[in-house]
Amino acid sequence: MNSKEQAYGRLLEIMDILREKCPWDRKQTFKSLRTNTIEECFELCEAIDNEDYDNIREELGDLLLHIVFYAKIAEEQQRFGMQEVAEGICDKLIYRHPHVFGNIDAADAETVSKNWEQLKQKEKKSRHGVLAGVPGALPALIKAYRIGQKASGVGFDWETPEAVWEKVKEEIGEFEKEKKAGKQQGMEEEFGDILFALTNAARLYGINPENALEKSNKKFISRFNFIESEAEKIGKKVNDLSLEEMEEFWQLAKTKEI
Repeated sequence: MNSKEQAYGRLLEIMDILREKCPWDRKQTFKSLRTNTIEECFELCEAIDNEDYDNIREELGDLLLHIVFYAKIAEEQQRFGMQEVAEGICDKLIYRHPHVFGNIDAADAETVSKNWEQLKQKEKKSRHGVLAGVPGALPALIKAYRIGQKASGVGFDWETPEAVWEKVKEEIGEFEKEKKAGKQQGMEEEFGDILFALTNAARLYGINPENALEKSNKKFISRFNFIESEAEKIGKKVNDLSLEEMEEFWQLAKTKEI
C-alpha cells in the first residue's frame, strides 16, 4: 500500500471511529450536514480566489471529509459506500472522455465540452429536457451561465460572440420602455433579461461571469477602503466627504492600481 492509499484508508478509519464514538458525528444526517457543506465550498472558493495554497489544501481536506461523511451515512443505511462513489465517478469520467479512452476525435476544449453535454443527455434518461440537469439551488448568476452552456451544447446559441450584443441592446430597450411606463414589475423582469443576456455574452467571450463579478467586487472594496483611509488622514469619516471628494480619492486609487 502506497502513501496515498494509506492516507485515504486512515481517513476512512477515522470516520468509522467518529460515527461510533463521537456524539456529534453520530447525530449527523444528510440534511444536517448540507449547510456546512455549502459553507466549505464557499471557503474553498475564497481560498482559490486569494491563491492561498495552504488554505486551499486545508479546505480541500474539509470538503473531502464531507464526501466521506455522506458516504459513511449512506453505507450505514445500506444504500451505497465510498467504493461505489469512487467507482461511479471513474466510470463516468471514462464514458465522458471518449476522445481519451475511445476513438472519438476532439481537437479543442470547446468540442470536448459539447461532447460532454451530449453524453450527459444520453445518461440522464430519467430527466426530461436539456435544462433539467441545472440544479435549482444554484445562485442565479451561476445558474444563468450553466443554462447558456447547456443550451449551447445542443446548438441553441449565437453564431458569433458579436451577435449577442444585439440581444443586450434589445433588452436594454425593453427595460427603458417599462421604466417610462413606470411599471416596477416589468422593469425587474427586463433587468433580469439584461443580466441573462450579459451572462451569455461573457460565456461567448470565454469569461466566467461569477469570477469576473467577484474580481469587480474585490476591486470596489479595495478602492472604497482607500477612500475611507484617505478620509481618516484629513480627520474625516467617509460619510463626511462630499461626492466630489469621494470621486477624487476614487480616481487616486485607480492611478495607484488599487
